[in-house]
Amino acid sequence: MRILDTFDDALIAQLRETHEFFWLDATGLTAEQIKHLGTLLDLHPLAIEDSVKFGQRPKLDAYGDTALLVLEGGVASRPEDENPHPLEEIHCHLSGDFIVTLHRNPFPELQTLRTLFEHHTTKRSEQYHVYKIVDVIVDSFFPILADLDEEINDLEDAIVSGAGRRELAETFRLKRLLLVLRKAVVPMRDVFAREIEVIADLAGLESDSHDYFRDVYDHLIRITDELDSYHEMVAGCTDLYLSTVANRQGETSKQLAIIASIFLPLSFLTGFFGMNFTWEIANILVGPWAFFALGIGTMAVAAGSMWLFFRRKGWTGNDA
Repeated sequence: MRILDTFDDALIAQLRETHEFFWLDATGLTAEQIKHLGTLLDLHPLAIEDSVKFGQRPKLDAYGDTALLVLEGGVASRPEDENPHPLEEIHCHLSGDFIVTLHRNPFPELQTLRTLFEHHTTKRSEQYHVYKIVDVIVDSFFPILADLDEEINDLEDAIVSGAGRRELAETFRLKRLLLVLRKAVVPMRDVFAREIEVIADLAGLESDSHDYFRDVYDHLIRITDELDSYHEMVAGCTDLYLSTVANRQGETSKQLAIIASIFLPLSFLTGFFGMNFTWEIANILVGPWAFFALGIGTMAVAAGSMWLFFRRKGWTGNDA
């Protein structure tokens, strides 16, 4: 198999004339270049139109001896980074003579696979090479899933330590990311479940084993299951956040209730002494010690008694 990273009209015409299978991996082609390439490879006008516009849903469209397979690849990033573009749309034009992969941005996994093919000495079937390209694109989601697992665990620990606005924003960000990933993976899973035989039956492709594409389907099922489990974990983070905030509010409310309860008898005592102040200073509160003993003393005894009562009931401790 020949590997091309730029298209040369004469070379492609020669390869097609000799029916030598080749892979062209092109990045960031303009609309005019894609149309010219489509004319050179005799691609269907609808397939060319889809590749010019991009923004397609994962699908597999067959046009006679050629087919267009639209896939979404995962763009991995570290958990601490905010990745605004977690997906890369890749158009795979398939035929018995070639496979062309078009994408707007560089896709490192395909670059690595090209290097691997260049150093591969064992002869493989054309269908195997198609499988490897598709498999590399699908498997690009696994590093993202590994990062998500670590990030969700860190988020749970952060919420338990102290739920704040940062943790709430991170929870919603993960929810949105999981939704984006699932919208990309589920249609690919459905394509491989129903229509992948179209690739195996393309005229000109050497017949090999359908187990290759079944392996890709198994990977997509695994990715979908992990995304569903992560979605449940993030939903659990939301419940944990709400529970932590409610517990914190309950603890604050309890403390305020204790303070209000302690000040209730104090308010009664100050009100009682205040309303009878003239009679008290003439008959009872004679001298400074009487004032401190009956005035301040009764309030101190009342506050201390209330505190001891709450402590014995276990209301002054931390529920955690």
